[in-house]
Amino acid sequence: MSVLALVLAGTVAGLWTPDLDRKVLENKYATPNSHFVVVSSLRIHYQDTGPRDAPVLLLLHGFGSSLQTWDVWAQSLESRYRVIRLDLPGFGLTGPSPDQKYADLDDVQAIAHFADHLDLTEFSLLGHSMGGKIAWNFAAAYPKRVKRLVLMAPDGYSKPEDFGSKPYAMPSFMSAIKYCLPKFMVKKSIEPAFFDAQELQEDLLNRYFDMLRAPGVRQAIIDRANQTINTDPADRLKRITAPTLLLWGQTDQMIPSDNAKSYELVVPQYKTVVLPKQGHLMQEERPQEALLEVTQFLESAL
Repeated sequence: MSVLALVLAGTVAGLWTPDLDRKVLENKYATPNSHFVVVSSLRIHYQDTGPRDAPVLLLLHGFGSSLQTWDVWAQSLESRYRVIRLDLPGFGLTGPSPDQKYADLDDVQAIAHFADHLDLTEFSLLGHSMGGKIAWNFAAAYPKRVKRLVLMAPDGYSKPEDFGSKPYAMPSFMSAIKYCLPKFMVKKSIEPAFFDAQELQEDLLNRYFDMLRAPGVRQAIIDRANQTINTDPADRLKRITAPTLLLWGQTDQMIPSDNAKSYELVVPQYKTVVLPKQGHLMQEERPQEALLEVTQFLESAL
């Protein structure tokens, strides 16, 4: 074997990133509050804390994330609310959907079936980024079930010229993430989500890195990217009846805060808050600032 071949083989071996064992991940990240339930053939990991007779908050995380993104918020909210958060289909300890379907309607139905399984007839819904898109689609499809809606830098409102395109489309070589996903690449993908990249702590980075190596998650990400298509959301957003908080970080590099203006044109009842010196991951970088706005909104009528 030539020296070049040896070097290339060594490089590939060094970047090889296999999935982690599911039991190892569950032992590390599942807590006494964790539950696993099979709904429509999908095994969902969720946590359910707070008084059972309190108002219900359902929290939806963003792309590439997991329910742990809400850890700090849950600790504060669960004294007054029943806080339910789940790993969405294709992510975390829930993992891939058995039918490999991740279109908007599939996500909405997954949330509807999950809520039905827990006998949740009415609740407030909070969604971040991709989870925000799922949240407003759900609130449009089931307006009577959503009491309050919090959209944190929500995805899904593209420019008219982008309708019909795939916002998450990956070049073919990106399918290699199934086999090679070095930690430094994960770090570089998360840093722009912070106002101050120095605030990205090692334990948070490790959690994202671990969850991206959960069994089947990387293939699910590729499948979701291939199935997500930009559409005109205006008619759906107009069907939302819940008072809505539009919450953004002023320096968001992922989904700019100017996007709030598009939602303001069509969402019937809204309040917009843009937080200075905050990026995309408001609930993780300086969580108390965004949490204050959310709690005030939930506790008061517009």
